Amino acid sequence: MNILITGATGFIASHTIVELHKAGHNIIGIDNLSNSSEEIIDKIAMITGEKIEFHKVDICDCQTLKTILSGKQIDCCMHFAGLKAVGESVAKPIEYYDNNIGGTITLLKVLKEIDCKNIIFSSSATVYGTPEFIPITEDCPKGICTNPYGWTKSMIEQILFDLQHADNSWNIVVLRYFNPIGAHPSGIIGENPNGIPNNLMPYITQVAFGKREKLFVYGNDYDTHDGTGVRDYIHVVDLAKGHVKALKALEDNCGLDIFNLGTGHGYSVLEVVKTFEKVNGVKIPYEIVARRPGDIAICYASSDKASKKLGWQAELSLEDMCRDSWNFQKRG
Repeated sequence: MNILITGATGFIASHTIVELHKAGHNIIGIDNLSNSSEEIIDKIAMITGEKIEFHKVDICDCQTLKTILSGKQIDCCMHFAGLKAVGESVAKPIEYYDNNIGGTITLLKVLKEIDCKNIIFSSSATVYGTPEFIPITEDCPKGICTNPYGWTKSMIEQILFDLQHADNSWNIVVLRYFNPIGAHPSGIIGENPNGIPNNLMPYITQVAFGKREKLFVYGNDYDTHDGTGVRDYIHVVDLAKGHVKALKALEDNCGLDIFNLGTGHGYSVLEVVKTFEKVNGVKIPYEIVARRPGDIAICYASSDKASKKLGWQAELSLEDMCRDSWNFQKRG
């Protein structure tokens, strides 16, 4: 397949490109490079041995997007592009709604014009809000999101549902991620956020590397076995392989389908810290501080549907996630 990747230089997208290349697909990547670097394209080529076609463009720029894609045969779009910092979304809600939702609408208009009606959307478990039950299946009702970033994912899902309902020639797969961590085993690509990390693992690796003094653990009074929050951490390579498997649903003319991508197992913050220390032989100093507003105690997935319908399941362990994350940090 010829596959368009938006947000191509991002953490999850870059790993997905590697797996798509391995599966024999052709890639056209686009990104505005607002939170990444074009060097990622060269690093992907170091792993795959082949440089993908890449264009610096913002998905909000309708005319440039049309110019780049006009005349190209695109079989599927994997849509990763978007602003994604939870805290920043609270401070800058208009920018997040404008970029994430406005950009997606522009992208969909251009895809329709070039007759590409197959799309795989990078969504999030944040759409479940405080889940009604655990483990979370795709039948779990969507909930009240706790920040504008989460609302953009939820709203884009609704736009896609309405689009497919209005025109059933569209095939749309929504992938709801849980907590991706880890890095490519080569150490060449991984999660490298600008500024202070918003996510647990890059913060841990920066503490281990000496970039940060200590890790802040937000709350140790949750109703969990050690009092810290429990999440479903999934290796980014497993997640990337899930996107390759999701192409099967499009090939089967799925109409619209939703899949959770997680391990089905929850790990607490302190379990992640202790596993990182054990696997890598590095001490992680941490301090317990107050809970963050909106955080929930436990969140983990059931990915049985992805297993049954796509033949996908997570294979890599928490130890692998910790080892690969540290390997990337040391190399970087």
